[in-house]
Amino acid sequence: MTQSQPFTHKIGISVGWFLTFSQLYVHEVAPAHLRGITFAVYQCQLSIGSIVGATVDYGTHDIESRRAYQIPLAIFFVAPAIQSVALFFFPESPRWLSVQGREADAEVALRRLRNSGIEETELRAEFNEIMQSTREQVEGNKKALFLEMWRGTNLRRTLLSISVVCFHSANGLIAAIVSSLFVRFIDRRAIMIVGASVCGLAQLAQAVAWTISPGSAEAGQVVVAFNGLFMFFYVAYAPFAWLLGGEYPNSALRGYCFGIATALNFLGNFLGTLTAPYFINPASLDWGPRYGYIWFVSNSIVAIFAYLFLPETRDRTLEEIHEMFAHRVPARRFKTYVCVGVESYAAVGKGSVQHEDTAENKG
Repeated sequence: MTQSQPFTHKIGISVGWFLTFSQLYVHEVAPAHLRGITFAVYQCQLSIGSIVGATVDYGTHDIESRRAYQIPLAIFFVAPAIQSVALFFFPESPRWLSVQGREADAEVALRRLRNSGIEETELRAEFNEIMQSTREQVEGNKKALFLEMWRGTNLRRTLLSISVVCFHSANGLIAAIVSSLFVRFIDRRAIMIVGASVCGLAQLAQAVAWTISPGSAEAGQVVVAFNGLFMFFYVAYAPFAWLLGGEYPNSALRGYCFGIATALNFLGNFLGTLTAPYFINPASLDWGPRYGYIWFVSNSIVAIFAYLFLPETRDRTLEEIHEMFAHRVPARRFKTYVCVGVESYAAVGKGSVQHEDTAENKG
C-alpha cells in the first residue's frame, strides 16, 4: 500500500457522502414546482465539474515535472473550499428538523428558504403540511428504521427508490441542460419510459449492424451514429432517476433508502466497468458492438418497469407523495389523485393565520 492510498479512500468516502446528502438536501428544501429544475441545475453543475477536471488533466498530461499532478490537485480544492464556507450559511432542511422534533427551528428554516414576498397564509399552509405529515410518518416508524424500510407501504417505496437510482450510470452536460428545459413541462415517468426505450433501440441497432456486417465501414458508421443517440437520451433521462429516487422514500427513512440506492448504483457501475472489457476485447469474448444486445434487454426491462410501476410525482410535494403511498394508490393514478389529507393540513395552516389576523383586527 502506498502512502497516498489511505487519503484516496477518505476522498472516496467524502465524495459518496456529498453526492448522497447534497441530493437529499435538494429534494427536501426545493418547492414542489421547482424541485425538478433545481435538480437539473444540480446535475449540470456536476457535469461542468467533470468537464473542468478532464480538461485540466488533459492540459497537464504532457508536463514532465511535479506540476503535472500538483495543478490538478490544486484545482480540485477550489470547489470544496468554497462549499465548506458556503455551507455555514445554508439553512437546515425543515423536513429533517421536523423529523428531529425541532418544529420551531423548522419554521425558521422554511422562512429563510422561501421568498420573502410569499403570502403568510401560503407559508403557514406549507409549514403545517410538513409538520403534520412528518408526525404521521415518524409515528409509524418508531422501531429500527432499517427494518421499517422493508415493511408495509415502505417496502414499495424502498424498492422503487433503489430500482430507479440503479437505472443509470452516466450523466453529461449537453443532454442534462436540454432535460432541464422540459423538466417542468413533461412528466418524469414519460421521460424515463421514452429515454430507456430509445436507448434500448439504439443499442439494438448497433448490435444488429455489427452482426450483419462485422468490421465494415458502414457498420462502423451505424455504431457511431446510434451510440451518439444512445448517449444523448441516456444522459437526458439519467438525472430523473436520482430525482425520483429521492422523492419516493418516507421522510423518516429517506436517508437510509437513498444511501442504499446510491451504494447499489455505484456497485452496478463497478460491475459494468469490470465486465465490459471481457465482452468487447478481441482477446476475450470478442463481441464488439454486439455487446449492445445485452443493453437492449436491460433497457427494455427498465422501460417496462417504468411503465408498470413508476408513479408520476411532477409538481407534487413530498407530503402528497407520502399520502398516496400510504393509501396504496396505483402508479397510474398518482397523476390525477386528489390528496385530501394534505389539503386539510394546509387548510388548517391557512386558517390559523386568518384567525390571528381576525384577532388582531378586533384588538
